Amino acid sequence: MKENNTPYNLAITFKQALSQKSVYIAALSACLIAVAAFAVLSFLITRDSRKNTEDFARKTFVRKYESVENEFRNIEDYQYLLRALIQKDGLKNYKDYSSVLNDLNKKRNLLAYSWYYYYNSTSGTSESNSSLSYIFKENRHQEKTITLKNNGPGHFKDLLITRKDSLYWMSYDSLILPDKNMLFYGSTVSLDDLHQYFTNVDKSSNTYAYVFTKEGVCITHPEKKYLGKNVFDFTDIKPQDTLCSTTKSGYTEGIATSEYLGVEVTRFIKPLKTDNFDGYTVVNHVNFIIDENVYKVKTYTTYIFLAALFLIVAVFILFQRFANIAHKEKEKIQSEKNLLLIENEKMHKAEVINQLQQLKNNINPHFLFNSLNSLYMLIGIHKENAQKFTMNLSKIYRYLIVPPKENIVPVSQEIQFIQQYMELLKSRFDEEMTFNMIINNEKSLKRRMPYLSLQIVIENAVKHNIATIDQPLEIIIIVEDHGIIVKNTWQPKTESVQGEKFGIDYLNQIYEYFKINSLNISVDGEYFICFLPLLE
Repeated sequence: MKENNTPYNLAITFKQALSQKSVYIAALSACLIAVAAFAVLSFLITRDSRKNTEDFARKTFVRKYESVENEFRNIEDYQYLLRALIQKDGLKNYKDYSSVLNDLNKKRNLLAYSWYYYYNSTSGTSESNSSLSYIFKENRHQEKTITLKNNGPGHFKDLLITRKDSLYWMSYDSLILPDKNMLFYGSTVSLDDLHQYFTNVDKSSNTYAYVFTKEGVCITHPEKKYLGKNVFDFTDIKPQDTLCSTTKSGYTEGIATSEYLGVEVTRFIKPLKTDNFDGYTVVNHVNFIIDENVYKVKTYTTYIFLAALFLIVAVFILFQRFANIAHKEKEKIQSEKNLLLIENEKMHKAEVINQLQQLKNNINPHFLFNSLNSLYMLIGIHKENAQKFTMNLSKIYRYLIVPPKENIVPVSQEIQFIQQYMELLKSRFDEEMTFNMIINNEKSLKRRMPYLSLQIVIENAVKHNIATIDQPLEIIIIVEDHGIIVKNTWQPKTESVQGEKFGIDYLNQIYEYFKINSLNISVDGEYFICFLPLLE
């Protein structure tokens, strides 16, 4: 007995060592694949995150630019309104117009306020409601002022005025009256207030904007000292950066260093043109926000990767341990089985037959009787076929022992069962029988049909027809749209067979229960044909 078991034990030990090595190789491969997947995923996340954040920066730029453009047009519309009122009535109501418009501006939180300066050439006296009107006195307009060139259709004159460390944008027009009297009128905007307005328009965005004229004079900026300065002097903006007409988008975009924050920014420059202004709007989007968002995504991805890698390694370790335990148990069981096979082979055969016989009350008695007879003969003739036959029989019995409710099953389930059943018959008949399955409509597999209907028809064909090597029994199953056709060669036995109508009666009864009368059984030439209709 020991001599017989030694080669087997060596094979088990080698197989176990090989299995452990395979587990470690698989675990290492999984880790390498996970690392490669993480690297690719990190690259894709970084690229997509940057792209999404850059898209967000462009949307923020558009929103910021629109708010700047809208306010400049409001200032311009205000100037047009003031001109229309003054030119309509001359000197009659200009004081009242200026007062009323200023009151309205306060209530509406508008930035511009109107003013007037009237000079009487006869008396040499002047009258004004603004302290900034001193620039219209003789030789005073040259002091602390910057003239903004404007060739727009509005024909307004624009000045930047410095007073008490504050900078004002004055847009004005004049009216020459009889006796050479002069009326200057217009609107004034504090550039400090203008920048504060642009800041409050979009507090949530990581951007800041400023405006400069076509000549480069800075109109608005978060850093007060830059107001009125030339942007080409205190920034790295080049004249070619303002060539927006050469781009499809209508603006230029590039990476620069902020003169205000001292960090890297994405800088957008777009022309700002109205009837009263010709210049550019600059919007800077802080880039460290983009990098910070990408870093967070990378960090979260790293945590997920490490957790997944730990889980994979833990699963492989547990699998390896359980595999060793199961292998030892299997080895122990296999040794016991070998001992029983050697000492109780005859007893084991009798026990198998006895167990199969006990199932007789739960399944079709004709099928069980034939199967047990075949198993008995195979055990004595071909042990390997007997084992295969027994395994196939056990799968079929699972299907037979627990019938479904209402005796209705999916077609796919019945097809799978009948294929196992035909394997069983092939073990019995070998060359005496051929079997062919044709599925013309895959959708029919999802429909339903009576439980064991195919088995009954095929068992009927086997029971009532000759099956020899010279006259093999051919069975064909065809799945069509509305039913299944079962054909077998028509070569009936000469002797009578017990239980001739049992299967057909069962099928008629179950189809009658579901009120379906399309069950059709006929003989067509060399074939016996049975049509089984499908249920919804």
